[in-house]
This record gives sequence, structure tokens and C-alpha cells, in this order.
Amino acid sequence: MLAETLAAIRPADPRAMAEARAYQDRLTKPRGSLGQLEEIAVRLAGAAGVTPPPMPEPAALAIFTADHGVHARGVTPWPQEVTVQMVANFLAGGAVANAFAAQAGASVTVVDVGVAADLPDGPGLVKRKIGYGTDDMSKGPAMSVDQAVRALETGIGVARDLVADGARCLITGDMGIANTTASAALIAVFAGRDPAEVTGRGTGIDDEMYQHKVDVVRDALRTNGLSGALISPSEALRALAAVGGFEHAAIAGFILGGAAARVPVILDGVIAGAAALVAAALDPAALDHCVAGHRSAEPGHAVALDHLGLRPLVDLELRLGEGSGGLLAHPVVCAAVRVMHDVATFDSAGVTEKPV
Repeated sequence: MLAETLAAIRPADPRAMAEARAYQDRLTKPRGSLGQLEEIAVRLAGAAGVTPPPMPEPAALAIFTADHGVHARGVTPWPQEVTVQMVANFLAGGAVANAFAAQAGASVTVVDVGVAADLPDGPGLVKRKIGYGTDDMSKGPAMSVDQAVRALETGIGVARDLVADGARCLITGDMGIANTTASAALIAVFAGRDPAEVTGRGTGIDDEMYQHKVDVVRDALRTNGLSGALISPSEALRALAAVGGFEHAAIAGFILGGAAARVPVILDGVIAGAAALVAAALDPAALDHCVAGHRSAEPGHAVALDHLGLRPLVDLELRLGEGSGGLLAHPVVCAAVRVMHDVATFDSAGVTEKPV
């Protein structure tokens, strides 16, 4: 499935992008006056291969959930059981992601790819467990390469199913206590940065625990023999298996699945940023189908976005995850495309254009 998906991904269509830019210039507004919104519309036109691009609605949020063996190293004050408790909260509709999804009119699907407990069946829950949490990445690989590929293909499958059900925009979400530690390790490797530059305070830790967290990330990179060298697809899989989480791998697959279907993917925060680095290493053209929803307060997220060449739509100092920032960005993405569909041209409106 992974090879088939990678073969289906196409880069942005330059002709559609040129047509979108020319069309933007004919609309009844000063040229370039909508700033980044115009670039978003052009980006989506290139991804879809048509101008104007399809409206990116309805949207579907997929929250990939998993636990992390590195939690045992004391990198967060939150107990691991919060992961399974938050899954129940998502399914009951009580989380911030649920509130934002309701506001955006987005569906919510929760995907268990590695929660360290058996979850009861329920509507909105998709069970695709690869394992009961990863192993401790500071002592060896977090997972096998085979498990990483299975998690990638799980994300691809979820993307395919949501698109088949009518989704025209995919939004990444995540939940997993200690997943910012794994994210920092992935970003350090894929962006070639020092762990201290990309490790943040996650859900809130003091100075002593923060320094310990940085040291644990260093341990993981050293133990697994990872550096910031250029990563080939095979090296990317090994790095993902060494220090990633099941949800990182699944989100990377989700991005690839959306790109293969030519459906835009709105990225959330630092977890999605780390996953996008993996997806881009497997196929750089996948990024042509992505929009950075926001910039997280986590320092590694800004590094990841800069490395990917993606500009975030909003910066509200969020550090929540769940898909919250991506959901907040979705109406902005829709507005950018709505302009292309609804705004009159100077000719059609009978408005005199400014002389060149």
C-alpha cells in the first residue's frame, strides 16, 4: 500500500497555479491585497490541478492516538493513563478538538494505533493498534521498521476511507502522553538541529524536567546512531522506527494518503510537523498538498515548518495538539478558496481596473 500510494502522488500542477495567479489578478480587488490567502488558493489549485480549486469542505479530523515507552524516563508530569482517558473524552465529545470541530463543521474520527490499553468499541473509534505503546527510544528503537510501515499504511487507509466518505479536506490530530519528546527527536534528525533547539516544554514542565527531557532526546539519538545527515527514504523509515511514535507514522501516512487523493491536508502542531518531515522524506511532492494550519508554541514546530518551507496561517501560541490549530485554520483556508469561486472579475462586474 505504501509503494502504491507514493507512486500515485503528483507534484503541484504549475499550469493550474499560473492560471490561479492570473485569475486572482482579475478579481475586483487590488492585486495581492489578500496576501497569504491568495497564495493558499494558488497552492490548492496546484494541488488539485484545476482553477479554481474545489472547496475544501467538508473537512474530516483524524486524531491518531498512541503511547510512548519513553514516558518511563520521566519526561512529562502527566501519567500515561491520560491517553486512554482523553480518547474517551474525544469519543464523548468533551475535548477542545470536539468544540472546534463542531465550529468548523468537521467530522471527528479517533484512531487507536498504539494506546497502551484495550479500548472498548464505540462510534467514532477506529481500532488499528500496532502495539501497546512504543518501546523506550532512549534504550533502542521505539519500533521495528515493519511496525513503522504498518502504521504508515494505517494512516493511508484512514485517509482513503475519509475521502471515500466524502471528505474534501483532511486535518491531522494527535493524542499521546510524551509524544512531544518523540517529536523533538524526529525534528532534530530530519532538520539536522541540536536537541536543545527543538525540544519544548510540551504540556508544561519545569526547568529541571525540561533539561532532563533534552538529555533523553540526546540519549535516543546517540543510542540509535542518528544524526542530521540527509535522509533517504530508507533512512527515513529507520529514523522513524528508531525515535518516532505510532501516531507520527500514521500521520505521515495520512498526509501521503491525502496527497495521493489530491485532497488538501491541514497540518496541526509539532506532532504533525514532525510527521510531515517523515512524509516529505518519503516523497517531497506530498508537501504540495499540505497547508500549515498554525505555529505551535513548541520551538521544534517553527524549525520543522522552516525546514519544510511552509508558512503557518495563524499563530495563537497554542500548545494543545488534538488538531486544534488545524481546525481553527480550516475556515481561513475555505475563505481563500471561496474568493476564487464567488468574487467577480473586473470585466464581469463592470468595474474599471487600475491602469498598469
